[in-house]
Amino acid sequence: MNDNQADILLWNAFKGGDREAFDSLFRRYYPLLLQYGTRICAEKEILEDCIQELFIETWQSKHATEVQSVKAYLFKSLKYKLYKQLKNRQSSGYEGGNTGEDFQFVVSHDEFIIQREDHAQLNAKIIDAIGQLPNRQREIVYLKIYQGLSYDEISEIMNINYQASRNLFYQSMKSMRSIWEPNHH
Repeated sequence: MNDNQADILLWNAFKGGDREAFDSLFRRYYPLLLQYGTRICAEKEILEDCIQELFIETWQSKHATEVQSVKAYLFKSLKYKLYKQLKNRQSSGYEGGNTGEDFQFVVSHDEFIIQREDHAQLNAKIIDAIGQLPNRQREIVYLKIYQGLSYDEISEIMNINYQASRNLFYQSMKSMRSIWEPNHH
């Protein structure tokens, strides 16, 4: 049984009112959501509040939600929660960032666990290349490579269709290659 199937079983148990299953999902996804959320919002307090809120709302509305992928559902929900939160802060005079999809999606060096010294240089190159991509390309590279999500899950999180997510990922890889090998055509 793969992770997604295991998650769906837990999800269905939780929808039936099983507190243990809900706790398992919380423990499994809290660190992943924290990691994903820091790409969108650097302020830990806001991020933690949004994750807590997300789980509270999920628990309260458990009868309503059918999901294909628990991970995609939670990532997408957190993303919109953070965007809303950051937008509200701006309109109340808080300085920083732009609106909606313009928020910077950040991928950092701590993402790669460097196994050996000779990988350090390669990793730095990869991070550098990702950093030069447009925001949505950075996000799709993160979701596909770091989080190992399927195109179906990515299209749900990024609110684009399946083919668009494949095309965007392909474009991102092409862009990274041209950043990497500027003279190579």
